[in-house]
Amino acid sequence: MAFGLGKPRSKFGKKLDKEKISQLELEKEANLSRGTISKLCNDDSYRPKYVTESKIKRALAKLGAKKPDRFFDA
Repeated sequence: MAFGLGKPRSKFGKKLDKEKISQLELEKEANLSRGTISKLCNDDSYRPKYVTESKIKRALAKLGAKKPDRFFDA
């Protein structure tokens, strides 16, 4: 599976690529829409709601991300 296919990526998207976690995996594990995950991965100005951020952090932990709580740090 290829990660980072040349599209501009947000800091969050780059971290996902580095961890080798696909947007689809995150979408399914976090039970969030494709649009929400896409915004996170491609738009640095997008700020998710607290509930969405919590779902993502839990999903990242389940997917084996290193330090999932640090994904949204500036």
